[in-house]
Amino acid sequence: MFRKIFRFLKIFLVTVRYGLDEIAFSSLGVGRVVRALELLLFWRDLSAPRGQRLRCALEELGPIFVKFGQVLSTRRDLMPMDIADELAKLQDRVPPFDSDLAIAQITKSLGAHPDQLFASFERIPVASASIAQVHFATLKNGREVAVKVLRPGMKKSIDQDVALMHVAASLLEWVWSDGKRLKPKEVVAEFDKYLHDELDLMREAANGSQLRRNFADSDLLLVPEMLWDYCSSSVIVMERMKGIPVSQIDQLIEAGVDLKKLSRDGVEIFFTQIFRDGFFHADMHPGNIMVSTDPATLGRYIALDFGIVGTLNDFDKDYLSQNFLAFFRRDYKRVAQAHIESGWAPKDTRVDELEAAVRACCEPIFDRPLKDISFGYVLLRLFQTSRRFNVEVQPQLVLLQKTLLNIEGLGRQLDPELDLWKTAQPYLEKWMAKQIGWEGVWQNLKIEAPHFAHIFPQLPRLMHKVLTRANDDTPPQVMEQLLKEQKNTNQLLRTIIWFVGGFLGGLVLLQLWSFFMY
Repeated sequence: MFRKIFRFLKIFLVTVRYGLDEIAFSSLGVGRVVRALELLLFWRDLSAPRGQRLRCALEELGPIFVKFGQVLSTRRDLMPMDIADELAKLQDRVPPFDSDLAIAQITKSLGAHPDQLFASFERIPVASASIAQVHFATLKNGREVAVKVLRPGMKKSIDQDVALMHVAASLLEWVWSDGKRLKPKEVVAEFDKYLHDELDLMREAANGSQLRRNFADSDLLLVPEMLWDYCSSSVIVMERMKGIPVSQIDQLIEAGVDLKKLSRDGVEIFFTQIFRDGFFHADMHPGNIMVSTDPATLGRYIALDFGIVGTLNDFDKDYLSQNFLAFFRRDYKRVAQAHIESGWAPKDTRVDELEAAVRACCEPIFDRPLKDISFGYVLLRLFQTSRRFNVEVQPQLVLLQKTLLNIEGLGRQLDPELDLWKTAQPYLEKWMAKQIGWEGVWQNLKIEAPHFAHIFPQLPRLMHKVLTRANDDTPPQVMEQLLKEQKNTNQLLRTIIWFVGGFLGGLVLLQLWSFFMY
């Protein structure tokens, strides 16, 4: 309890010292409150730009707050430009920790000093993020690699902040009328799970290996190979990838990269991960995405940092595909029906009212380029609509929503004229045809064939067992009722057979009579 109170006080003091209260009230246009704060807190030095103050505050508060800033940095349509530019520095320019600590971590985790493991090891990190930092190295066989080292003391810091988030979620459910519907406890638990998963770099290496396998035959995405002999829970070594950060637009143009194609490829990669694989990179801010400059793979995306991935089951994929297609076709009635059928909206919800509300949210964004629309605004409107109709928030889709916002942020930078809907619709319709057409049926039969081969030979024995059990366990009165029903059924069948037989016999006699008469 004392640790939680101490952490809360630290958050409060950092907020006050960097003037985040002044930034918030200024944005709300509450001039009197700002002037009052200036008089009460006259000792503060707020001469630094507001974006810089916000970035420094997030860095001081730790990894969870840094990640929050990373998400905000991709939403230049929602954030003032000066703040977005400053927060972009959080993507891969978080202050690094001491290289001696990194070397000690490598020695402890891999059992040898970097000088023994590698032909060369760069002590100065090439990138530093909220959870870990990266050093370049060269193996003794000459292969260039990247070495990712976990920040020391991360678990303790994250545990403290997540504990506060759990308290805040419980308080939110208690004091807010919409608290239970929005499931803040489950959302925090989901965030807690994925955040702690990031602390196990071996899990991250496995995620990267899976994503690489999923796109092994693709010409859209490159994923570095993991070198398992040099991987542990605190250190992982992977193939070094060479490219240009996706946010460096001028460098991409100079390298001859087709930005319009790049933006379309990003949309296809997103939908491929969601609907084909049900396994997606859920931390796609610009610091984790590069574009290849190798002549053989020029213009392909390069994915990095696989600490946070999302998974979807068949039900989620089916629900999402139906909703996306319905949105593309502007079939808002089907969107409303899908919400009710899935149980996400109460069964007594009027379809026509929910349909009208969804139409009001989504209709304004169609047939407009990405520069003229904002998914952030649309999600806000949908959130308001969900509250009105008591639609439950699905915690397993929180990461997907975050990823969609990241994709929009990237697309907006690469090609503001991109029509997200028209780009995605053909791909999604093709995917749906494969799932519900003959190809989908055949693929499912092949998947289930081993199961069928195991079950079919057992059917006679299983049927005999069920019948025997029915005779042994069924109460006499139930058996009598079953026999009575069976007799009635047999009598009905006999009547039908006699009637049909008589009818057919009459037709035959009629034909014979006509033949002999004429």
